[in-house]
Amino acid sequence: MKKITVLVITLFFIAEANACDICGCGVGSYYIGILPEFHKHIFGFRYRFNSLTTHIGAGGTTTYLTSAERYQTMELWAGWNIGKRFRVMAAVPYAFNERENQGTTHSKNGLGDISFTGYYQALNSKRMIMSGKMMVQSLWIGAGVKLPTGKYTPSDKLNISQNTNLFQLGTASYDFSLNAIYDLRIQDAGLNISAGYKITTSNKYGYSYGNKLNTTAQVYYKWRIKNKFTIAPNAGILYENSKKDIDNKIMVDVSGGNLLMGSLGIETTFKKISLGANWQTPLSQNLANGFVKANNRMMVHISFLL
Repeated sequence: MKKITVLVITLFFIAEANACDICGCGVGSYYIGILPEFHKHIFGFRYRFNSLTTHIGAGGTTTYLTSAERYQTMELWAGWNIGKRFRVMAAVPYAFNERENQGTTHSKNGLGDISFTGYYQALNSKRMIMSGKMMVQSLWIGAGVKLPTGKYTPSDKLNISQNTNLFQLGTASYDFSLNAIYDLRIQDAGLNISAGYKITTSNKYGYSYGNKLNTTAQVYYKWRIKNKFTIAPNAGILYENSKKDIDNKIMVDVSGGNLLMGSLGIETTFKKISLGANWQTPLSQNLANGFVKANNRMMVHISFLL
């Protein structure tokens, strides 16, 4: 069992050196925070806010093309446990996108790309360790599919040599993902690690967003009050990286890159209601060859355990 723990943690750090997910819009991050514990069914709502600065000039200067882009998403999500080992999850996003340039604001609202993910619990262990404390481990591995339900507007990419193609509600492509969530807890202190690799396909317009990998590592501590109320502050890091996009077999220079963020959050549970929030700030980034700058992000959610 110790070998399994070491292997999972090692794989996480290897994954950080490869490729992953970029911020913004329907193409954006799949970070969902530390999931509430549930044994049967759960559903809830998530609100995400991302913002970007695009069309940055040489040396980080602001030009007449520089734009502020804001991406807000309301997301309905649900999870079903099937037996003791299987879990199915689904997410339906609705996006509110805004782009502001020289006092003019353009917006587009609508359904995003719906996704489904299936998980298998490969590890579920509880045992006492030498200190007399309970050690709990779990490992979920899974795969998913993202459907092209969000609207994609080919004309919005404009001159792709000078414009990012982030201001979309969806990708118009079927994409696939491989995922893993590992949790190690000793008594009330824990470590949560997750990784997800997204494999993209070309849409009917000949555009393919780059394959993406997300990795997160968070530490948390749970305080239990009268066995009814639980509060768990958490802190960690997120690493995202994306390969470059391909437009009709031509590599897109203003795409791809990597982003390292620090995060602070809190999760609370009272009976069958779970509330949580997470705030993220960039620590290091190189997006679209310096053409794009990621700003702070936030996410809040409410979930109901059935």
